[in-house]
Amino acid sequence: MASRIRARHPRGDASDLRVTGDPATVAAHREDAAHVRGGRADAVAWPRTEAAVAALVRASSHVLPIGAQSSVTGGATPTGGLVLSASKLTDIFVSSDRQSVRVGAGVPLSELQAKLREQSLWYPPVPTFTGAFAGGVVATNAAGATTFKYGSTRDWVEGLTVVLASGDVVEIRRGDARAGEDRSFEIEGMDGSIARVFVPSYRMPDVPKRSAGYYAAPGMDLVDLFVGSEGTLGVVTEVTFRVAQATPAIALAFVPIQSERIAVDVVTELRDASQTTWRDRDRRGIDVAAIEHMDRRSLAILTEDGADRALDISWPPATEVALLIQLELEPGTDPRRVYDEVGLARDADAPDSPVVRFCRLLDRRGLLDDVELVPPGNRRRFEAFFALREAVPTGVNRRVGAAKRDVDEGIEKTAGDTIVPFSSFGEMLALIREAFERRGLDYAIWGHISDGNVHPNVIPSSLADVNAAREAILELGRAVVRLGGCPLAEHGVGRSALKQGLLRDLYGDRAIEEMRSVKRALDPEWKLAPGVLFEI
Repeated sequence: MASRIRARHPRGDASDLRVTGDPATVAAHREDAAHVRGGRADAVAWPRTEAAVAALVRASSHVLPIGAQSSVTGGATPTGGLVLSASKLTDIFVSSDRQSVRVGAGVPLSELQAKLREQSLWYPPVPTFTGAFAGGVVATNAAGATTFKYGSTRDWVEGLTVVLASGDVVEIRRGDARAGEDRSFEIEGMDGSIARVFVPSYRMPDVPKRSAGYYAAPGMDLVDLFVGSEGTLGVVTEVTFRVAQATPAIALAFVPIQSERIAVDVVTELRDASQTTWRDRDRRGIDVAAIEHMDRRSLAILTEDGADRALDISWPPATEVALLIQLELEPGTDPRRVYDEVGLARDADAPDSPVVRFCRLLDRRGLLDDVELVPPGNRRRFEAFFALREAVPTGVNRRVGAAKRDVDEGIEKTAGDTIVPFSSFGEMLALIREAFERRGLDYAIWGHISDGNVHPNVIPSSLADVNAAREAILELGRAVVRLGGCPLAEHGVGRSALKQGLLRDLYGDRAIEEMRSVKRALDPEWKLAPGVLFEI
């Protein structure tokens, strides 16, 4: 029997909102971080209550919910109608048992973390861009650097409040509704109508990151249908996240390596050691939450742009890969002790500790002399290394923008977002390099190596390069699927024709039609985010 949940009336004052069709204001909301051309809208609205959201949805034939508009897939680029901004939905309530926090969809993650820190709590799976809104990370099942240890957004969502296309509201707690034996849910509207939603039959790749259409699994929770649905099934107004209690002390290690193969071997060893630590609850064990990596071309971009000199960070000339490793230590760890343990790592009589074990692992590979290890609390140096990492995509985007301005206005950012089981990571890197180099493309690879997730980016010098890059990324997508991975790891699908093609290659035509059936069941007039995930 299908599991049924009943909708309720929206709460709050329906008139508590601002709406404007002012051309300058509308123009400021016509594109997201993907900078897709042709964005347009009739008006922009800023509701403050779920009742105001519901009134806007009922009255509109075309609604695009947006957060920080940080999408790199065009998912927050409007194509007409109303842009519904979540930015005024900003309440934050920590539960009395301190196990969860209820937040408005418009709360930036940086503000959420600051609020939680006041109570010695934290939200671990924050993506790289902390300006992202709570509703936006739910919409894309956002993930980031620490997915290796903490999982993606989905793993931390305990409940949602969603305004449906009808204007009715569903308030769902995890465990309230699960798909029945016939793989369906039922949502009873306020007018007594029943929307029956059948869970698609495709099988999702078994990898820690997926932002690739609607979640589907036997017996799945209704919460998971909306997580990652990119605003196409309902407007999320409020989210309940689980939170963690004691914030660990974090040391940061910058590790230059002269061989990509050695880098993969080091990451494999660190992953294995960390998983053993978690399993055995060994306080002296190595506990890595995240490993970022930048390849040789990425490092060259940093040098060309002067980011290395500006941030006072250097590496040996023969470096092929640089790793940025987040090592978690006991809360309250004294930074001076960390410095002492680094110095003692080569001493056979040094005390057994996470830092000593970590340094010895690197020393066995001949890497320790080139490592900079930043102890907990050194905010200035932490910020410098994270700025270095972010300077890579910034540098690529600047080059793409210059080519668009100076060579051909049709040039645009062309990049992959691929993940495979880590045992196939080295093979995926080789496939990326072969596909790009066979086409004579300039490219850089960086990403979250601890998850097996990378972002290969092409640096185009012509429109022909962009077209060749699209061919390469589609080719790579099919190869990633054969390796058991996902070609849409953490950024979503959005309006990108390339990513919609990857979604089709991942699941096939039948699966796309199953997704469209889910959409029709909850949004029969196709009013919410039309054109996102798949064409109307």
